[in-house]
Amino acid sequence: MSDCNPSEESACQTINALEEEVDMTPRKPPSTGARIWDRVRSNLLRPKLDPQNLQNKDWQRTVIAMNGVEVKLSMKFTSREFSLKRMPSRKQSGVFGVKIHVVTKRERSKVPLIVRQCVEEIERRGMEEVGIYRVSGVATDIQTLKAAFDLNNKDVSVMMRDMDVNAIAGTLKLYFRELPEPLFTDELYPNFSGGIALSDSVAKESCMLNLLLSLPEPNLVTFLFLLDHLKRVAENESFNKMSLHNLATVFGPTLLRPSEKDSKITINTSQPISMNDSWSLEVMAQVQVLLYFLQMESIPTPDSKRQSLLFSTEV
Repeated sequence: MSDCNPSEESACQTINALEEEVDMTPRKPPSTGARIWDRVRSNLLRPKLDPQNLQNKDWQRTVIAMNGVEVKLSMKFTSREFSLKRMPSRKQSGVFGVKIHVVTKRERSKVPLIVRQCVEEIERRGMEEVGIYRVSGVATDIQTLKAAFDLNNKDVSVMMRDMDVNAIAGTLKLYFRELPEPLFTDELYPNFSGGIALSDSVAKESCMLNLLLSLPEPNLVTFLFLLDHLKRVAENESFNKMSLHNLATVFGPTLLRPSEKDSKITINTSQPISMNDSWSLEVMAQVQVLLYFLQMESIPTPDSKRQSLLFSTEV
């Protein structure tokens, strides 16, 4: 059935009637879980909530009952300013919330151990998992793995073998999301956003590659390691349904993000734009930047020193 706006009710009724006439295939009745979820969406997700009215209020709680099953839900509005804020870790001995160069220096590695171990486990048994990186893992499993990595638990690789692969993918995404500074850095983010908008393909390639090779070495090597992995994931798209664009949509806003002081982008237009529109444009740029590099066959290296760094097998 089509979703209808009140102002389009009559037109939608006509469309729905046509759908019912055309689609005569018997449909399986929805399960109890599906019906409960539909009621959740109707009661909580579909109404347009005013952030100004919710921002200073406590948690809103509701209970949805059906066929003897009760779903208890709690909801509270958190502004983007706080929900997307990267908080440095108070434990410098950990890996989550710790600057990437600190972790690689401590581990004497070029790519953080957590990135290597998660990628290795996903490539071992998750490359054909439908929706890998898009489907959420169990939150408790992700938090268990996060604690194990922060405590430098030597058995973390054994732990991962018994966990759902989506939890491992979720742990990897969480690591990048909780970095105190995005992998593409606060300083270079505006340049990447500007470079991807260039219309001249030659100028764009030159700009984007120069910016990429300007990243700090731990950031650059880690990104290239992740980039190769994501390309291998996309090679299995026929099984996992994760194209390069899907992967860019998942990882783009995690690897690139404006700093707090530069969170508002400037648009050359006579028409004012809302914060939602501004945020949408930012996300689109982040996705396009990552997709640009994913679609490149290889990353050229201008000098032998950089080449030996990037393509060393000792990560």
